[in-house]
Amino acid sequence: MSMLQQFIDKPVQATVISLVIALLGIQAMMQLNVRQYPETVTTTLTVVTPYIGADAELVRGFITTPLEQAIATMDGIEYLKSASSQGQSVITVRLVLNYDPNDAVAQILTKIQQVRNQLPQSAENSIVTVSTGSDQAAMYLAFFSDVLDATQISDYLTRAVRPRLETLQGVQEAEILGAQSIALRVWLDSRKMAALGISASEVRDVLADNNFLAAIGNTKGSVLSISLETSTDLESVDAFRNMVIREEEGSIIRLSDVAQVSLGAENYESSVMFNDRTVVFVGVSVTPTANLLDAVGGVKALLPDIYAQLPAALEGIIVYDSTVAIEDSINEVIDALIEALLIVTVVIFFFLGALRSALVPGIAMPLAIIGAFFIMQMLGYSINLLTLLALILAIGTVVDDGIVIAENAMRHIEAGATPNEAAKQTADELSGSIVAMNIVVLAVFAPIGLMGGLTGTLFTEFAYTVAGATLVSGVIALTLSPMMCAKLLQHNMKRRRSTQWVDSAFKSVSDSYHTLLSKTLDRHWLVLGIGGLILISVYFLYTVSERELAPVEDDGFLMVTAQGDPNMSIDQLERWTSLLADNVGRFRDIEHVFMMNNIGPQNGSSASALGGLSLKDWSKRDQTQMELQPQVQQLAAQNPGLQAAVISLPSLPGATGGTPVQFIISAIDDPMAVFANAEALARQARQSGLFTYIQSDLKFDRLQYRIDIDRDKAAAVGIDMRHLGDDLATMLSNNYVNFFSFDGRSYRVVPQVERQYRLQAEQLMDYYIASDEKELIPLSAIATLTQRVEPRQLLRFNQLNSATLSAVPVPGITLGHAVEYLQQQADTLLPGNYMTDWTGESRQYVTEGSALLFSFALAVMFMYLTLSAQYNSFRDPAVMLVSVPMSLAGALIFFAFGVVSVNIYTQIGLLALVGSIIRHGILLVEFANDLQLKETLNRREAMEKAASLRLRSILMTTLATLFGLIPLLVAASGPGAESRFAISFTLGVGMAIGTVFTLFVVPSLYTVLATDRHKQAGHSR
Repeated sequence: MSMLQQFIDKPVQATVISLVIALLGIQAMMQLNVRQYPETVTTTLTVVTPYIGADAELVRGFITTPLEQAIATMDGIEYLKSASSQGQSVITVRLVLNYDPNDAVAQILTKIQQVRNQLPQSAENSIVTVSTGSDQAAMYLAFFSDVLDATQISDYLTRAVRPRLETLQGVQEAEILGAQSIALRVWLDSRKMAALGISASEVRDVLADNNFLAAIGNTKGSVLSISLETSTDLESVDAFRNMVIREEEGSIIRLSDVAQVSLGAENYESSVMFNDRTVVFVGVSVTPTANLLDAVGGVKALLPDIYAQLPAALEGIIVYDSTVAIEDSINEVIDALIEALLIVTVVIFFFLGALRSALVPGIAMPLAIIGAFFIMQMLGYSINLLTLLALILAIGTVVDDGIVIAENAMRHIEAGATPNEAAKQTADELSGSIVAMNIVVLAVFAPIGLMGGLTGTLFTEFAYTVAGATLVSGVIALTLSPMMCAKLLQHNMKRRRSTQWVDSAFKSVSDSYHTLLSKTLDRHWLVLGIGGLILISVYFLYTVSERELAPVEDDGFLMVTAQGDPNMSIDQLERWTSLLADNVGRFRDIEHVFMMNNIGPQNGSSASALGGLSLKDWSKRDQTQMELQPQVQQLAAQNPGLQAAVISLPSLPGATGGTPVQFIISAIDDPMAVFANAEALARQARQSGLFTYIQSDLKFDRLQYRIDIDRDKAAAVGIDMRHLGDDLATMLSNNYVNFFSFDGRSYRVVPQVERQYRLQAEQLMDYYIASDEKELIPLSAIATLTQRVEPRQLLRFNQLNSATLSAVPVPGITLGHAVEYLQQQADTLLPGNYMTDWTGESRQYVTEGSALLFSFALAVMFMYLTLSAQYNSFRDPAVMLVSVPMSLAGALIFFAFGVVSVNIYTQIGLLALVGSIIRHGILLVEFANDLQLKETLNRREAMEKAASLRLRSILMTTLATLFGLIPLLVAASGPGAESRFAISFTLGVGMAIGTVFTLFVVPSLYTVLATDRHKQAGHSR
C-alpha cells in the first residue's frame, strides 16, 4: 500500500494525474465524431435489368436466372432475392454486416459482365445501385410550381439540383421521384399508318437510321489538325416532324403525317402527391459508410443556396428529415447526463452532510466521466446514443468508489483518527475492494466485445465505454480521492441541520437492519431457501416475459405501404391514394402527408404506393406515434381500393424497412404451389387476431392477354415472328429508339401508339403488321386474343421460388410473439420440403434477439473466475455472486407483468445491473474477511459488523444510482424515450430490489459457505 500512501503524502502527483485525465478527456470531447449509433455498414446491392415488353416468365428465364446464378458465387452475401415482373428483373443482394461495399460492387459488376452475352440482345444493360437497403430515404425535398409542369421541374432538378447534392460528402444519390423526364415522344396514329401503308417497325427503322450521332474524326495536315462533325443527328422537334419516312412516285410521307411529334415525358406511370398537390420529390440517400448526421447536415447547409437560385415560379421545402429525431434524441441524452450528474451530486451532499466530504465523490464522478471520453477516442468510438447512455449508467458505478472512500474516511475520523491517518487507513482497507470491484465490471462487459453481428457492433462501444469510465474511476479512487480526504476532511466538520435528521433516520434504519439481520442469521437456512426459490424464479420469469428486438420509438414519422389491383391504371391509383391521404390527414397530430405512386421497383409490381406521415413536434401533439399508428391503420384499412399497412420505422440500424414481420417461405415447388401454401398460412394468421395487416407478395391476379399467332396464316401472308414482334413492341412497349440532343443534354426518342388506340386489348386486333412484300395485314387476320391470369411477379429467395408474408402485429403483440406464432404455424402447415426465413426487422430479431444471453452467461463466468483469482478462493466469489440472481429476479418481476419486454436494451440493462449489484457483495465479503483476520471474529460476527458498517455506503450508492436514472425515466416521450426508459427502468428496479435481497441473502450464505478465517488472526491476505 506504500504506493497509494505516496499519493497522500505527495498530493501534487495525485493532482497532476487527475489534471492529465481531465485535459485528455476534454480534448477528446471536442474531437469525437457525433452520430446516431456506432458505425455499422449495412449494404444492399440492387441489380435492375429492364427487358421492355417481356412478361414475368420470360424475364425470369432469360434475365433473372443467369444473373442470379452468377451473382450467387460472390463473397459476402447474407441473402439473395429476386423479383421478375412485366418488363423488368430486380435482384436484391443483402451483404453481411460491415462487408466492404466497394469490394462487393467490383465483384457484382464482374459477375454481371461474365453472363452479359447470355442475356437477350434487346435487354438493356443492368443497373447496379448501392444503398443501405432501407425503403426510406434519409431526407425528402419537395419542389412544386403553379406555372411549371412536372417535366420542366424534373429537367431543372436534373440539371441544377441533383449534381450539387450528389457531390456532397456521404450522399449516395439524390433520386428525383415523380419525375417526368423530358423525351421526344412520337405518338403514332395507327389509322393513318394503315391508310398510308406505313408499319410501326418502318417508323422505328427510319428514326434509327436518320437520327444518328456520328464521330467522324478530324483532318490531319502537315501544320493543322481540325476536328470534324456532321449533321447526321436531329436537334429540333421540327426536324423530327419533317423526317422522311417514304418517298413514292414523287409523294413524300413525313413523320408528321402518321404521328404527333412533341416534347413530353419519358414515363407517365408515376407521380408524387404532397399535401393535396402534385409535386416532384428529391430523395436523398446516404452511402452505407456515411455518418447520417454529417451527410444530411451538408445537404441542409447547401439548401439555402439552392433555394435562392430556383426560378421565380419554383418553390422547394424539406418534407422529411430523419436527423431531426436523431438530434433531438442525442440532445435529450446529453441533457439527461448533465442532470444526472447534478442530481447525484446533490444526493451525495445531502447524505454526507458536509461540503468537504461531498467534494470527494462530487469531483471524482465528473472527472471519471470526462476521462471516459479519452478512452472512447483511443478505441475509435464516437459520441452516440449508446455511448452517452453508457456514461449515464456508469454514474452509479463511478460514484460508488468516491462514496465508499469518503464515507470510510469520515468513519475513521469520527473514531478519533486524524484526516491523514483516516485517508491512509481507508486506502489500506479499500484498495483491494476497489480493484476487485472495477476488475469485475471490466469482466462483465468484456464478453460483449467478443460478439459478432449487429448486437456486438452496436453494444461493444456501450460496454467498453462503461468499462472505460469504471477504469478511470478506479484510478481516481486510488490516487485523488484518498488525497482529498486527507486535505479536505476535518474533525467536527460543519454539518447541515437537515443532515442531522438524515443521520438520525439512518441510525434508526441501521438499528432496525441490524436487529432484522441478526434474526435472519438465526434462521439462515430459511433465508437461503427463499434465496434458492428466487434463483429458480429467474428462469420462469424470463420465459413468460414478452420479447421483441427493440421497443418502437416515437420518431415523429409513420410510413405507409399500399398495394392496389395489379391492373389498376396510374389515374385510378392516384384517386385511391389521394383519398387515403385526405382521410389520414384529418388527424390533427399529423402535419404533412405524401404519397409516392409507382416509384422505384416497388417489388417489381405496379399499382403500388409508398407514403409518409410527418407528425407534429412532440411538444405540440396530444398522442404519441404508437397511439396514432393503430388509428391510422384502421382508417387506411377502410380504403376499398388499396391494401395498406401503416408502420413505424425500425428502431435499430441495419433493417431493410417494410413491415415489422417479413416471413419468407421457399421451395423448389412451382410458384403456384408456393402461392397456395402462402395463402393458407396467411389465412391462418388472419384468423389468429394477432395481426392488423398481413399480405403475401406472391399473387396470381394480374390480368394478361396472350396474342396467339396462327403461324400457318402468318407464313401464308409473309409475316415472320421477328417483324411481328418488332411492330407490336414499337407500338406498345414505350421503349426508346435512340437519343437526341436538346439544350446541351441528350434525351430519349420514344415511339408509341397514342393512348386512345390502346385503351382496350381488343384494339390490338386493328393494328396492321408489315409483310415481306411491305403489305399491311391486320393482326386480326393472323391472331386471336386469349385472356389469362398471371402472377404480379415471380419471386425467389436464395434461388428458390418464394413468397413473403408481410405483417403488422396488433398493438400489444410484440414482435417476438408474432415471429414465434408464424414459425409454429409454418412448421405445422407447410410441407416438409419447404424452408422458412426472415427479412427486415424480424430477421434482426431472430438472429440477434438472444445473442446477449451467451454473453450474459460468459460475463458471470468471467466475474467468478476473476474474483476467484483475486481472493484466491472459489468459495468467497460464490457468496459475492449471490447478489446477481437476487437483482435479476427483482427486474424480471416487472418483465413478467409486461411493464417492459425482453429486448436488446433491457438485456443490456440486466448486464449493467450485474456489474453494479456485484459491488455490494464484494464490499460486504471483503470487509467481513478483514474483520475475521484483524479482530478474530467468526464468520457470523464478522458479517454482522461488516453489514452494519457498510450499510450506509451501500444505501447511498443505490440511492445515487436510482436518482441518477430519474432523467431517463421521466422523459417518457419523444425520440429514443422508449429505449432509454427500458434500460434505465431495468437497472433501477433491479438495483433497488436486488440491494434489499443482497443485504440479507449474502450475509446468510457467508455464514455457511465462506472460509472461516478468524483462527488466522495476525496473518494478512
